Amino acid sequence: MGPDFIFVYGTLRNQKAANMHHLIAGDCEYFSDGAMRGILYEVCGYPGAIESSDVSDKVSGELYKMLDQERVLARLDDYEECGDRFPVPHEFSRKLISIELSGGGSVVAWVYLYNLDVSKLLQIKTGNYLSR
Repeated sequence: MGPDFIFVYGTLRNQKAANMHHLIAGDCEYFSDGAMRGILYEVCGYPGAIESSDVSDKVSGELYKMLDQERVLARLDDYEECGDRFPVPHEFSRKLISIELSGGGSVVAWVYLYNLDVSKLLQIKTGNYLSR
């Protein structure tokens, strides 16, 4: 099924401002803070990240090791509404991308990326949803 890591950058983070962390808490272990090469947007009370080719574009988040990958990804596909039972186009899509670890190095992890037009969305210039 792929790497055992999930990278979260918004409402799934383990912070007081993020109230959905419980969706991963029981089946994941914190691994590291990290960043993906991307641009972060305010969608509608939650963030959406897209990939970027510019090395200066960073989205901050947390990396978790999934203890039960199938269960975690099924639950998050439902939460992000990107499973087969949701209408297309999906607002988010799940993709494997490289995540830079805060202590150096990188790993490949699953990330939910925003999949719709961002031209009218406000960019979160810090790349950190918790500092918006």
